[in-house]
Amino acid sequence: MKPKTKLIHGGINGDPQTGAVSVPIYQVSTYKQEEVGKHSGYEYSRTGNPTRHALEELITDLENGKAGFAFGSGMAAISSVMMLFNSGDHVILTDDVYGGTYRVMTKVLNRLGIESTFVDTTDIANIEKEIKENTKAIYIETPTNPLLKITDIKSVSKFAREKNLLLIVDNTFNTPYWQNPIDFGADVVLHSATKYIGGHSDVVAGLVVVNSEKLAEEMHFIQNSVGAVLGPQDSWLLMRGLKTLGVRMEEHEKNTAKIVQFLQGHPAVEKIFYPGIPSHPGNDIAVEQSRGFGGMLSFDVGSGEKADELLKKVKYFTLAESLGAVESLISVPARMTHASIPKDRREELGITEGLIRISVGLEDADDLIEDLENALS
Repeated sequence: MKPKTKLIHGGINGDPQTGAVSVPIYQVSTYKQEEVGKHSGYEYSRTGNPTRHALEELITDLENGKAGFAFGSGMAAISSVMMLFNSGDHVILTDDVYGGTYRVMTKVLNRLGIESTFVDTTDIANIEKEIKENTKAIYIETPTNPLLKITDIKSVSKFAREKNLLLIVDNTFNTPYWQNPIDFGADVVLHSATKYIGGHSDVVAGLVVVNSEKLAEEMHFIQNSVGAVLGPQDSWLLMRGLKTLGVRMEEHEKNTAKIVQFLQGHPAVEKIFYPGIPSHPGNDIAVEQSRGFGGMLSFDVGSGEKADELLKKVKYFTLAESLGAVESLISVPARMTHASIPKDRREELGITEGLIRISVGLEDADDLIEDLENALS
């Protein structure tokens, strides 16, 4: 199946008992058993729920994996994946990961003895320098949040296999419509499904897909044990969102391309970060491993004061956390999504006070450009 067809016909289609074309919302906590241990496939909704199962089957198909798992948030998904490791294990991560990922690794999971090192994964030499005897995995974002840096998934996966390490890829920005990391050798793919997969700013969720039966067994054990599962209502909302993911991602990208062209010629913009620009570092890799460049864009206006002035003037860009929605969102990562990263570390990475991140929505591109033009002038 082609991607758009798979979004609609992948996974479990409808309800065979009633003929409903949409999987029903099974708002239920427990299930009748004929006798002890004999049931129709479901015992308790923490362990499994038909609506959540349908979503998990769909994301498995979309990411070309072996099994999928739905969690109550993106951070619940990330934390659960990290529970694959033991106290004393070490994980290497992309340096400019989402602030919540940095926070959970350095403020929570470190208490459990899971060590972490953050490096620029666009260069495998940087990864190799940090390999220790207790290193168990490499965790990458590509594109990264918020600098849109590109890591070569195929090269890192080859390196990971040689070192007997797991490769975990956060695919939130590109979604399975534009990029399938498992096809390039990733072992685990995860999403903050709150973003593009949901797409309408009305659900908080996380998704994980694994590439082997062994990892599937381990992730199911963790999901059932920890219990950070997604409810049936939110599972249904994500399935509804996924049906339009293809058309949304294409429109997001079309709008973004027009905005990038406008910003490139504006004197108030000092630097632009977008994988679709030929001069963007890693553009050639993005072309090889992705079918599109997405709807996320960052640009630097030079100072926090100038950023604040822009934020005061925009009308169609909503100042808010999150991304990937039908409405355009705008943020200053240094003081919002990445505020949990120490200031000196942010500055070292290039996450400046003047860096603005926009999630381009589905409004008319001309209106969005006019809005930015008024705010920048």
